[in-house]
Amino acid sequence: MAEDSALQLTERKWKMPLMVFFRDARLIFKMDELGSEILRVAVPAAMALAADPIASLIDTAFIGHLGPVEIAAVGVSIAIFNQASKVTIFPLVSITTSFVAEEDTAQKMSNEPQKGEEFEKKDSAKTCEMKELVPEDVMLENLEKGSAEDTEEKDPIPDDADCKAVACKSSTFTEGKAFKEKPKNKKERRHIPSASTALIVGGILGLVQAIFLIFCAKPLLSIMGVKSGSPMLTPARKYLTLRALGSPAVLLSLAMQGVFRGFKDTKTPLYATVAGDVANIILDPIFIFACRLGVSGAAIAHVLSQYLISLILLWSLMKKVDLLPPSAKDLQFGRFLKNGFLLLARVIAATICVTLAASRAARLGSTPMAAFQVCLQVWLTSSLLADGLAVAGQAIIACAFAEKDYQKATTAATRVLQMSFVLGLGLAVVVGVGLHFGDGIFSKDPNVLHIISIGIPFVAATQPINSIAFVFDGVNFGASDFAYSAYSMVLVAIASIATIFVLSNTGGFVGIWIALTIFMGLRTFAGVWRMGTGTGPWRFLRGGLLP
Repeated sequence: MAEDSALQLTERKWKMPLMVFFRDARLIFKMDELGSEILRVAVPAAMALAADPIASLIDTAFIGHLGPVEIAAVGVSIAIFNQASKVTIFPLVSITTSFVAEEDTAQKMSNEPQKGEEFEKKDSAKTCEMKELVPEDVMLENLEKGSAEDTEEKDPIPDDADCKAVACKSSTFTEGKAFKEKPKNKKERRHIPSASTALIVGGILGLVQAIFLIFCAKPLLSIMGVKSGSPMLTPARKYLTLRALGSPAVLLSLAMQGVFRGFKDTKTPLYATVAGDVANIILDPIFIFACRLGVSGAAIAHVLSQYLISLILLWSLMKKVDLLPPSAKDLQFGRFLKNGFLLLARVIAATICVTLAASRAARLGSTPMAAFQVCLQVWLTSSLLADGLAVAGQAIIACAFAEKDYQKATTAATRVLQMSFVLGLGLAVVVGVGLHFGDGIFSKDPNVLHIISIGIPFVAATQPINSIAFVFDGVNFGASDFAYSAYSMVLVAIASIATIFVLSNTGGFVGIWIALTIFMGLRTFAGVWRMGTGTGPWRFLRGGLLP
């Protein structure tokens, strides 16, 4: 028997749960409780995530009419700004979502037993009051009667109803007070230390990023291939410097979005983002053409829209959360920093890959860079739709792990991954057809359009891979598997950086896109390996072993 047990344990230890990704695949479109919860969180999150890149696409479309030099210059500046924002805010947003979801779930779980205990205490108090209010001789007299009528009622004490009535009168004040307090409790704002910490860190990082981009604009552009003699330098520097002024608003708004995601509230960030982007779209033509500010006008419009988004989110968040903690001890800087540095390494690794690809494209000239900018924006915008599923998966999985409901965590992970694959297939068709017939929106230059057509197959074909890779990020973050996410991305980046250098030298524009395809493929493989081998927080998949 001992040998059989040891053999079973060994089999469990080395079991590879790769088939977990195909579990209940027939239910992928079923609108059960889990499916409805995923869509309720994912759809607004995807729309909010796609809104800002869409606004950038509109910026690109307006600026494209100024000429290829301007659109190429703005493309380099946007790449620098976006990558700088990802380095500073992505770790904060990801950590905030998981921590807020865990804290909110823990508070709900701790409050439920307390409420039960209060009801038990009230019942015990009522029993004691009944014993005190009803005289002992009356109780004995009623017990001795033992009439048939009392037997039918099956009450241990015949006058129990009378006792309850008397007891209720004595407890009227207590119960009335409790009922009056219930509406007050509903209106009370939640105390979530992670929310306060996220806003403080986001504000500080926003100021640091603004100062860094303003004073280092020229060196950063030079690193990206825009040298002193390049015609792109002046417009690129203007755009980047002005966009940097909006860094505090960008980082604060994204930090607050992380808090709302932790509450599984993705509608509020959507409304705020749409309001800001609509303002951006309205202001773009006014500042660019009517005021004749060119690329500077596009940057000013974008900055104003970001501050509008931040104000809307802050006003909404103050209604739900007490942003002023009782003391500095409640803030969780240590916890944020520990996991933040891990994700910072991860984001820097991913950022280097995308930024290096843009840099290699810039070295090919303004025309290839203009085409690359259009393709990259479409690539990122469409792929970010999958981030809506990633947000839903992260929030639901984080809550499930906090509740120790590993069955729900597994089911939610597989469902969002299956949905991401189907979404990727749909995006491949939409992006391929849309970019083929709609490339004229971004540029009228025939040379730019020709190079865009070369990049279309890569932009479209990688959509399923991108979708799965992005959703795996949400799955890992929901399981608080930050260390693996960081280390695996560093290894992927090392291989991808070498690929970008080699293929960009040998294949030019096409080589860059092949390298980016390899980069996303390796990211997907890293996610499949972690969960598919049942390691880390997923080791319970190997036969009931709990994390």
